[in-house]
Amino acid sequence: MTPIPGIDIPDARGRTGLDRAGRDLTGNPDVTVRDVELLATAWHVLRRTTYDFRRSDGTVTREQRETYDRGDGATVLLYDAERGTVLLTRQFRYPVYVNGHPDGRFVETAAGLLDGDDPAAAVRREASEELGVVIGELEPVFAVWMSPGSVTERVHCFAAPYSAASRLGPGGGLADDGEDIEAVEMPFAEALERIGTGRIADAKTVMLLQWAALRGPFRQAAPSTR
Repeated sequence: MTPIPGIDIPDARGRTGLDRAGRDLTGNPDVTVRDVELLATAWHVLRRTTYDFRRSDGTVTREQRETYDRGDGATVLLYDAERGTVLLTRQFRYPVYVNGHPDGRFVETAAGLLDGDDPAAAVRREASEELGVVIGELEPVFAVWMSPGSVTERVHCFAAPYSAASRLGPGGGLADDGEDIEAVEMPFAEALERIGTGRIADAKTVMLLQWAALRGPFRQAAPSTR
């Protein structure tokens, strides 16, 4: 039998056993994984999993789901509370361009995959690479699954202050990774307004901006009860 890259022998990224994902899950007694097929492993991993699912009425159905595994990610909202600004990125995103965005130049918080780092280390790396910012204090905000119907990725979301003194590098991303990233600084109020007009339409960025308004550095003082 011919060895299969990604299963029996390393694929282009040195991975094996990619068909094992999910086979040892025991947290839900109503789900029994029966088979895992690899559909694509060019960079990230596309799998088709067959499992038995016991429904609420007791019947058992056999179902299939395709999952796209690109690893987990991390992102950070950089803010200057004193000046009332946030620092975001703008870069071309083909997937949004092909699905209705006017030009694909997407405004969002600095972000990237963990690539073996813990979330805090990863987000410090991405802020430095993309925006040239060296992060000091870092606040964990939440961790969310962005597209739970098909994508396994969980995004760890942080917030951190920045200032002119913390912008120590050129930013712009890594040219070797095809990145061409522009720093976009704007008043926080403008960023919130852009959510309503659709000029900021990235989910993680929308959530972090709304968190900043409701519970974070730009929350308004609670009204007096007197």
